[in-house]
Amino acid sequence: MTDLLPAVVHQPATETWPSLAPPRSNPVRRYGAATAIKLIAKDLPATIHLDSNRSYGLGGPAMRVHRTSAFLDRLGQDAGSGFGEAYLAGDWDPEPGTDLADLLVPFAERFSNEETRHLLPKWAQSLRWLVTRSQPGEQENDRAGARENISRHYDLSNPMFSEFLDPTLTYSAAYFGGGDPTADLATASYDELTAAQLRKLDSILDAAGVRSGSRVLDIGCGWASLAIRAAQRGAWVTAITIASQQALLAQRKIAEAGVGDRVQVALRDYRDQIGEFDAVLSVEMIEAVGEKYWPVYFDAIERRLAPGGVGVVQAIVMPHERMLATRNTFTWVQKYIFPGGLIPSIKVIEDVTAQHTGLRAEVIRHLGPDYARTLRVWRNRFIEHWPAIGALGFDDTFRRMWEFYLAYSEAGFRTGYLDDVQLLLTRR
Repeated sequence: MTDLLPAVVHQPATETWPSLAPPRSNPVRRYGAATAIKLIAKDLPATIHLDSNRSYGLGGPAMRVHRTSAFLDRLGQDAGSGFGEAYLAGDWDPEPGTDLADLLVPFAERFSNEETRHLLPKWAQSLRWLVTRSQPGEQENDRAGARENISRHYDLSNPMFSEFLDPTLTYSAAYFGGGDPTADLATASYDELTAAQLRKLDSILDAAGVRSGSRVLDIGCGWASLAIRAAQRGAWVTAITIASQQALLAQRKIAEAGVGDRVQVALRDYRDQIGEFDAVLSVEMIEAVGEKYWPVYFDAIERRLAPGGVGVVQAIVMPHERMLATRNTFTWVQKYIFPGGLIPSIKVIEDVTAQHTGLRAEVIRHLGPDYARTLRVWRNRFIEHWPAIGALGFDDTFRRMWEFYLAYSEAGFRTGYLDDVQLLLTRR
């Protein structure tokens, strides 16, 4: 599927990654980072081989640090991004035979467990401000900023996404249905993904009561899989996105599906949409809205709902106290994957809708374990198809970045540190 559109390549050679240059050595910060590793690993069911003479942890999945000084300097300079940046730079790897997500799970478990949620003791936590960065102002999600932030991810390269997503190009949690999707991730296969994605799309449309003649608004429509599925039911769909390359491919897929007369794709900010709809749908788009604009986002949904209409929002969420603790920090994911993003909590969604709209938000489905399996399939596919992705112009640093992003996210969903929920929005 690499002939869909020309690649839009932003990552040519390694020297174009200035953020990965080794930071200036600081003995105090390096010592602090080494001390933090000892404290973290003291009761961690994993192993950190810092060099040939120093290993920490209780055993289990293991990582090998190749360049100890650079690794410690990165951690000492930026607690939010240093660990991931060290992986991008090749400072460390999982030991041979250790899956990257399996290695990251023990770290994520410490955050998801109420008693061990903080990796460091309280006295050490009080010093985190020394190595924590704030989100830069240029990632503001006003209209211009939101378009830039979204484009940096979703307009990266349509052919690249086509290499590892299923044929529907659905870039959100699938719904495998029945049992525990994380029970045997080693068996997670690409062949099962399309059916699981269609099951997810149908679950959203069913919850919203979409049927023949329904007027549907899809906010943040991606590559139009939900819009196409709704149109195949006989609905009239307005699908909006602010990613220009994504919109072009969405239009092509709609035409190929034979529903071009029922779906209109518009390059439009959600704040600028007009009209009334029987169903307003938005799948994993709120994470890119930004905390400042959450009230505006839900107000926009409410304003677009016709009398008796309902909304369905699928959202990645995290525990409320963790959201509060990290809302002002600049994380690795914000720096390299989703600029301007912030994952909400269920509580904050309930609070925002209650305080700023006439909507009631009700969780109707949890898809966290399903997302873990989805991510494993995507990562396996990404690695398998790396030769084709690399041929589009992406370098080895980009490969490591996306492997880390997909594994890091899988670990979060496997441990419950992250969840993915479908919410039904109705007027109170």
